[in-house]
Amino acid sequence: MANTQGPEGNYDPAGSTQMFRAFVDETPQGGRQQQAAAPAGPRIGLIVGVVVAVLVVAAVVYLAMM
Repeated sequence: MANTQGPEGNYDPAGSTQMFRAFVDETPQGGRQQQAAAPAGPRIGLIVGVVVAVLVVAAVVYLAMM
């Protein structure tokens, strides 16, 4: 285990500050950080869930009015 010092001189027994900095400082091979496109899966699931919820509420209201 490495005994490292944090930025303020605080004892960091796990060396997690150094590992975090190494993770944050990594850049893609192109040299520029690129933002990944959001996956469509979760968004489609959310839309389908909202549509189903609206249909269920509409069916309950329709049945209550009969």
